[in-house]
Amino acid sequence: MDIFGSSEPAKILVVDDHSFSRMMAVDLLESDGYQVSDHDGTSDVFSFVLANLPDLILMDIKMPHTNGFDICQKIKEDQRTRAIPVILMTVSDDNASRIKSKEVSADAFFSKPLEQMLLLPEVQLLVQRKRLYEWLAQMQQVLFLIAQAIDKRYSQEGTSCARVDQLAQSFGQYLNLNPVEINDLILAAHLHDIGTVVIPDAIMLKKEQLDEAERELIKQHVLIGEEICRPMQNRRGIAQIIRHHHERWDGTGYPDGLVGNNIPWLAQVFQILDIYDALTSQRPYKQALNPSDALNIMTEEAQKGWRNPLLVQRFVEFIEQK
Repeated sequence: MDIFGSSEPAKILVVDDHSFSRMMAVDLLESDGYQVSDHDGTSDVFSFVLANLPDLILMDIKMPHTNGFDICQKIKEDQRTRAIPVILMTVSDDNASRIKSKEVSADAFFSKPLEQMLLLPEVQLLVQRKRLYEWLAQMQQVLFLIAQAIDKRYSQEGTSCARVDQLAQSFGQYLNLNPVEINDLILAAHLHDIGTVVIPDAIMLKKEQLDEAERELIKQHVLIGEEICRPMQNRRGIAQIIRHHHERWDGTGYPDGLVGNNIPWLAQVFQILDIYDALTSQRPYKQALNPSDALNIMTEEAQKGWRNPLLVQRFVEFIEQK
C-alpha cells in the first residue's frame, strides 16, 4: 500500500517500435513492482491509452508509424488523459528534442539506453504525483458534499452556494480577475463555511442573540475550515479566502484583525459576495432583504470602515447594471 492508500501496483504503458528496447524497459519496470503493458506503435496508441488509462506512459519519440510528440500532445490536451504523466525517450539526445518535449507538456525526457538509477526514481515520483492529484480530487469532492449538506442545513432553499458561485463568476469577470482567481472564488463559494460542520445546531440556528462564548465559538469556524481544506495545498488562494473572509477593513474583524489591503484581495472580494448573499437570503433567524436595501446596508458598513469602500462601490455599480 502506498502513502495514498492504494494497494494496487501502478500501471505503466511502454510504447516503442523497437522490440528489444521495449522489452528491456518492460523488464526493468516489472522488476520494480509495476504492472506493465506494452505497445509497438503500429496501431492507434491514443485509443489504447483511453482503453487502459495507465498511471504513467514511457514512450519513444521516433517510430515508423507514429510520432511520440504528437501522441503526447494529444494525451495532454484531452481532459480524460491529461493527468497521466508521460516520459518521452529517444536515441538522439539533442536540445531540439528536449525543447519539443517541453512544448508538448511531457513530464520528463530520457535518452536511450535508459539508465535504471535515473529512470526509476523519476517514474516513482511521477506516479506518486498522479496519485496525489487523484487523492486531492477525491478529497475535494468529499468536501463539496459536506459543504452542500451545510448549505441545506442553514439555508432555507439550500441554494446559497450556487448563488454565490454565479456571483463569483460574473463579478470576477467584471473586476477582470484571471481564470485562476475566479475559480478560487467559485470553490470558496462552496467551502468557505465548511468549518461550521463542528458548530452545534443549537448555536448555528439560534434565533436569540448569541452570548460572548457562543460568538467566540462561531469565530473558530474560519480556522477549522482552513484546517479541513489544508489538503488542497495546490489551491492556496482558497485557504486564504476561508481564513480571512470575516476580516474588516478597519482591523476589527477576525481571526487576525488584518487592516486594509493586508487582507488578501480575494478574501476582500469574496466577503462582498458572501455578505450580499446573506442579506438577500432568507435564514431561520431573518427575512431576505431586497437588493436595494442590501446595497444600502453594505454602503453604510463601508462608511463605518468595515469594508473596502472602493470595492463596495464597484459591487454596487455591478449589481445596478445587472
